[in-house]
Order: sequence, then structure tokens, then C-alpha cells
Amino acid sequence: MRYAYALTGALLLGGTAASLTLQNPAIAQTAQNEPGAISAQAPRAGAPMSFADMVAKLQPAVVNISTTQKVTVQRQANPFSGTPFGELFNQFGGGQGGQGGAPVTREGQSLGSGFLISSDGYVVTNNHVIAPAGRGATVESITVTLQDRKEYTAKLIGRDPTSDLALLKITSPTALPFVRFGDSARSRVGDWVVAIGQPFGLGGTVTAGIISAVHRSTGNGPFDSFIQTDAAINQGNSGGPMFDLNGNVIGINSQIYSQSGGNIGIGFAIPASEARPIIDTLMKGQSVKRGYLGVSIQPVTDDIAAALGLQKNVGEIIGRVEPGGPGAKAGLRAGDVVTAVGGTPVTPDKTLSYLVANTTPGTSTRLDVIRDGRPTTLNATVTVRPADDQLAALTGNGGDDNDGIPDDDTPAAPAASSLGVTVQPLTPQIARSIGVDSTVQGVVVAATDPSSDAAQKLKRGDVISAVNSTPVRTAADVARAVAAAKAANRPQVLLQITRQRTSGVFIPVKIK
Repeated sequence: MRYAYALTGALLLGGTAASLTLQNPAIAQTAQNEPGAISAQAPRAGAPMSFADMVAKLQPAVVNISTTQKVTVQRQANPFSGTPFGELFNQFGGGQGGQGGAPVTREGQSLGSGFLISSDGYVVTNNHVIAPAGRGATVESITVTLQDRKEYTAKLIGRDPTSDLALLKITSPTALPFVRFGDSARSRVGDWVVAIGQPFGLGGTVTAGIISAVHRSTGNGPFDSFIQTDAAINQGNSGGPMFDLNGNVIGINSQIYSQSGGNIGIGFAIPASEARPIIDTLMKGQSVKRGYLGVSIQPVTDDIAAALGLQKNVGEIIGRVEPGGPGAKAGLRAGDVVTAVGGTPVTPDKTLSYLVANTTPGTSTRLDVIRDGRPTTLNATVTVRPADDQLAALTGNGGDDNDGIPDDDTPAAPAASSLGVTVQPLTPQIARSIGVDSTVQGVVVAATDPSSDAAQKLKRGDVISAVNSTPVRTAADVARAVAAAKAANRPQVLLQITRQRTSGVFIPVKIK
């Protein structure tokens, strides 16, 4: 998945409910897509008419956005220092003689698109269009260029990296052309759409296509829910608008799916229904607040559903509950499957994270839960979601050598043969050696049968804390849990795993 914006220059070495028309009353208030301003744009006899009249009206409100940036890079040390080739290496951009590796600052640019939403100069774009392009980069200035090639220096009003949205402001002595948001919730797969942007820095470019999918997740975050389109979206289109045939902005072009960086007919836009409340909040000078439950989650895959005896695509499973968090206070436990939030079903299109994030912090909401195969309900009061950097989990790496687990030739408790694992009770010494928290309890995997499903999913040093929600502390506990699953005619079991610093992971394993 790629962001659809362009980087040029040195950087290539490495994109709530307030009115959106809070303008000066003395400035004109007529939107480019005011009802009645665009005529005869509906499809006729199964095919669209020319988009020319509509585009002529809308294109003046679409802008080019560029940034000038400075990036600090580490210069390569001169490997020929002290030799006849040393000065030649320096002349062609190498190290600084004997200093070697001294950092240098270079200039670069980023290019993207945006659109005006008010006659007094508010501009919407993607956050990644105006953000520093990498480590060591800083944004020096942001320039907005209109269709008539007039350039304005833009002020950053606010940004929301989680949704990848940003709001800019330019000042003009005259009223500026602008467009309004439409209702993306009414968009359907198969509807015609038009995208306008600045791909590859070529200037205003128009493409057309249809909506390929709605509520599409790209896997780039827990809150993404995009409109997918086959209208050509390329680098530089980021931040540009996607219009319906009535001239309403129903999406903000953001990402493309491509291995080469070019269009292959799979582009993604942030729905207007998701973007507008965020833009309204940023316009007020406020930060965006999202609901938070304090849990880690996993989708209920087909294998997990089979292990738990659930229907497919039902809810999401709780992996870990943050001690003292809102989920813990509500009574959530690891292994619970949450099937609905506030009466809205948890589905692949509307995930638990998405539903909780869109719950107003401080409010109480009902959670429908399946626990040990039985339905129950809990009430949770969601809090404000912390910043992403505060939530970043620490992960550990390491191999299996010298891990403190007895080798295969050391006597160990026999494993459940029908699962294909050999396990050991987790001792404090082994826990320290494999890097798991001292509070973790369970059995540690010492070996797996190469012919088993477990061998494909587990590794030496994994700690099994529970099998089908039943805590295990010995190999005999594992064997009993597997036998119970076989008696219930379940083809697999669900293991709760801790792997180094990552806890609360559920892995379905087939029974041999």
C-alpha cells in the first residue's frame, strides 16, 4: 500500500459538527458546487454524459500543494582517507576527509493535492502531503497553487495523523472558489466518480471511474474505512477530492495499491462522512479525540471460529486487557469475543477498534460478548485514546539459542501427542531467559512435531497460557484441554500465547 503523493529532489535519496463556511461576511459565499450550479450531470441510458461542464466548475477549487523541506543525512565516511583517491572521493559527494560521516543538510520537496472548502481560504489535504518526509526532515514552508497558477503561502491549522487529514489556511484579497462535502454514506458500489488532482506534478488532471468497494480496510491502521475506486489515482493525487456526479466531495484520495507506484485501478479515498467531523474539529482549533477501551484484539478467523465453535466473521477476540483500563473495569477478559458495540455488530468492515474509536469518550456503551461459548453483556465507559507513540508496544527479538529452555535430550514432561508439542512448566529462570514478564503463567514450548500444524505456527520459547480459555500450567493440563476439544468434535484448539514481550496472542492449532 502506497500513499499517493510525490517526493522530489534530495528527499528521493531516502503525502464535531461545525459549519465549513465560517468566512468573512464581506466575501462571497457561493460554492462552486452550489445546488443548481451544475446541470445535466446524471448518467443517461446507462452511460455518463461528458464530464466537461462539471469539471469546468469544480477544477478551480482543486489546488496543488508543495512543501520545501530540509533533511539531515549522515555522510558516508571516506574509505580512501589518506590515499591518492581521498580527495577525488570528497569531490564526488563522499566523506569529509578525516572527519568521515559528518551529517549534512539537503533540500527537498513533496508534492500533493488539496481542495478549498471555503471562500476565505481553508484547504483540506492529507497529513502525509505536508508532513516531514522522513527521519531528519523538517518542513520549512507550505505553498498552495491555484489553477490560475497564483501561489499562496499556507498556514497549518491542524492535523490528525491517525486519519491522515490536515487543514491549511491561505489568505487572498479576493473570494476563492470552493466546494462542499457531500454524503458519502449514500455512495454505492458501481456509482460513477470523478477524481481531480496533481499526479506527478503535471498540473490539474481529471480521471473518472466507479466505486469499487466501500468500507474497505487497507490494513494500515485500526480506523481505516476507505472508498475503493478504479478511477486512476497516482502519485501526487493524495489530498485531492473525489466527486460524485452531482459535484459533491464524497472522498479524499489518499492511497493506492501498487507495486510500481503507478495506477493499476485500485485507489482509496477517505470517505467524506469520516473526514468532515475531523475537519470541523481542526477548524475549531481542537484536537481529535477518539474512544479507547484498553485492549488488544484479533479478528476471529475461520480457524479461531472453528476452535471456539463460533460462526465465521463473528466479532473479534480480546487478546490482552490493560490492567486498570476501561476494558478491565468493564469486566472484559482475554479470550472474550466481542460481537457488538452499542448494538452495532462487529464485522470485518466495522471492527471493534473502529466502533470504539467513534464512541464519544466518557460515555458508557454496551458490549455484547461471547465468553466460554455463552453470550453475556458488559457496560464499558470508554476513555480518550492516548497518542499513537504512547501506545506503541515494545517488541523483542532473539533466536532460540541459549534460551534457557531444556534441550530436547533433557527429560521434559510429555506433550499432548495429538497436538504435536512438547512443553515444560514455565519457571522464573526460563521466563527471564526467554524475555517474558514474571507475571506470565503457563507452559513453554520446548519442541514441536515437524509433521504437525503446531510446527508451522509455534516456536521454541512460546508460552501457552490457556487452551480454549482453560488455563494450563502443566503438560497434563494441555492434554486434558485437547482431549475435551476432541470430545466436542472440534478440529482444532485455540492457544493463548505469549511470545517474548508480545502477550495475549491467540493462535488456532489443528489437532492431529
